[in-house]
Amino acid sequence: MSTREDRLDAILSKLDHEGTVGVEALSHELEVSVATIRRDLDLLEQRRLVERTHGGATRRSVDYELSLRYKEAAATEAKAAIARAAVDRITPGSIVGLSGGTTTFMVADALSQRDDLLADLTIVTNAVDIANKLAIHPNLKVIVCGGVINTSSFELVGSFVDSVLRSIWLDVAFVGVHAMSAASGGMTANEDEAYVNRLMAERADHAVVVADSSKYGRKAFATVGGTDVFEAIITDDHLGDDDREELTAAGYDVELAPLGESR
Repeated sequence: MSTREDRLDAILSKLDHEGTVGVEALSHELEVSVATIRRDLDLLEQRRLVERTHGGATRRSVDYELSLRYKEAAATEAKAAIARAAVDRITPGSIVGLSGGTTTFMVADALSQRDDLLADLTIVTNAVDIANKLAIHPNLKVIVCGGVINTSSFELVGSFVDSVLRSIWLDVAFVGVHAMSAASGGMTANEDEAYVNRLMAERADHAVVVADSSKYGRKAFATVGGTDVFEAIITDDHLGDDDREELTAAGYDVELAPLGESR
C-alpha cells in the first residue's frame, strides 16, 4: 500500500463491508507496522469517519456533507485525468451510465464543464452524490435508480435498482472499482454494489472500468466482472508496462490518461 490515502481508502472499504477492523489484521493485510495502522485509525477518527475501539475501530455513521468532503479530498490528479479521458469518449445524444465512486464522481465533474455535451445527454446513475452534482444543469436529463442507500458510499442498491436497470439500455457505462487485476477483473468491497455495477455494465453497449493505477494488483471482497462485461479500462499513465501488457493480453483495451493534462 503505497500512500497513506491508499491505506485510508482500504480501511474504509473494509469497514464498509465488515463494520469493524482490527489493528493486527490490518497491519498484516496492508503490510505496514502496527504503529502505522494506529496512526491511520487515529487520523480517521479525527476526520469523524470511524470510532476507535480497543484493538481496532468501527464504522461511524456520518452525514452526507462530511462523507462528500472526504470523497473530494481523495480525488487525486490521476482521477481527474481519467475523468477527462472518459468524457472524451462520450458523444452528444448518448445515454451514459455512472456507477458510484470517487473516480466516477470526477467523471461527472468533468462532464459538468463540457457545454458541448450537456444540452443533449442522458445520465443514469445509482449514486446520489453524482445525481446531485449534475442536477443543476437544466438541459441534462438525469435518471436516478431507486433503491436503498449505502450511507458510506451514497450508492443505491437493492431490487429497485435492479428493476430500473433491466428496463433500460445504455450507450456507455463508466464503472468505478476498489481493485482490479487481469485475472479477476474489477472488484469492490461490497457485494450489493458489485452486483449493481455488473448489471449496469451488462446493460451498456460499451462498458469501461475507470480506476487509478494504484488499484491494480489489489484485491477486494466482491467481483464485478472481467472481459465478460468490460471491454476497456481507463487508468493513469503511472500503470507499469508489465501491468498494461497483462491487461492487454487478457483482452482489455487499455487507455492511459496522462497526468497533468488540462483541457
